[in-house]
Amino acid sequence: MQKIMAINAGSSSLKFQIFEMPGEEVIVKGLIERIGLPGAIFNMSFQNEKMKEVCKIENHGEAVEILLDQLKKHRVIKNLSEIAGVGHRVAHGGEEFVSSCIVTDEVVKGIESVASLAPLHNPANIIGIKTFRDLLPDAISVAVFDTAFHQTIPEENFLYALPYALYEKHHIRKYGFHGTSHQYVAGKAAEVLDKPLEKLKIISCHLGNGASVCAIEGGKSVNTSMGFTPNAGLMMGTRSGTIDATIIPYLVDELGYSLDEVVQMMSTESGVLGVSGISSDFRDIEIAAGEGNSRALLTLRMFTGQICNYIGAYASAMNGCDALLFTAGVGENSPLIRKMVTEQLSYLGVTCDVTKNNAGDMIISENNQAVKVCIIPTNEELMIARDVENYAKQPTR
Repeated sequence: MQKIMAINAGSSSLKFQIFEMPGEEVIVKGLIERIGLPGAIFNMSFQNEKMKEVCKIENHGEAVEILLDQLKKHRVIKNLSEIAGVGHRVAHGGEEFVSSCIVTDEVVKGIESVASLAPLHNPANIIGIKTFRDLLPDAISVAVFDTAFHQTIPEENFLYALPYALYEKHHIRKYGFHGTSHQYVAGKAAEVLDKPLEKLKIISCHLGNGASVCAIEGGKSVNTSMGFTPNAGLMMGTRSGTIDATIIPYLVDELGYSLDEVVQMMSTESGVLGVSGISSDFRDIEIAAGEGNSRALLTLRMFTGQICNYIGAYASAMNGCDALLFTAGVGENSPLIRKMVTEQLSYLGVTCDVTKNNAGDMIISENNQAVKVCIIPTNEELMIARDVENYAKQPTR
């Protein structure tokens, strides 16, 4: 028996769980939200107890230090040396990292080399990796890449219509992200529906501060909304999602922005925050929409409309859809978003039972519908812990 910690660092959050392996028993789990924003929240559940603190957390390094201090303070673990391994979700692995691997200095350099392709994520992932390696020097560290699950996307779906040499020489292509989450919820949905994963056509909607839609056929990713970077696809908390590429030179040449300013705008000032002018947090947007704020309502219509566009495209490409999945912070916890999405998909045979949806049932479609609509809580941390355990079993590190 050994304790394995799984770390899932998002752009403004850090999810964590410690598992007793190989039994996969959860010893503690929690979420640090709003990192770098006013009123960061530290949530932790352990031994039938729950704690919640509002505190100031400027970056992911501080979040790691606070997490380890809280684990000792609340005697979740007696000594940090009890943690045998730490697994880290890493957003972008490029074409170099096609599967999980033990973290070495060379691996850190490799992750840093593609950090510009995931500017909100890889830097946060790297900070977490380095901080844990410093504070837990005896624990094995494993990097688990978000892009790995999408290696099965066929060439016609991952290539851009640019000169082919740009792919051959510079690996400019769609990579896709949230792969660990999409892979987990697809497998879990097959269990819930009691059907072989290999026979299902699934569309998975990972909706949070970052958001993506994934087409999964026979258990394999065949297309996804994110692209070369996590900025593509759906509008997100602060990210623009896909826009007309010629807007960028227009902003630079005609409006006087620098390229760095445009990149910063598209990554941290756009999306839900940019359109609403209120917040990057969907909870704030829903409250404002309920009070009649027109830009909040516009934001919700844009977001759900874009989700439906991808769902329709992927259902067409797979020639059908057996299950539509909602997961991650918004997908799991917003009945309003789920309602707005499913209302636009009646042409696919998608329905949403109001009572089941509001209650957060696992299957929220009406009975006897061909397309099952499911809420599947993601568990990227368990997938990460399993990978760490596999490496920890090896005789040498």
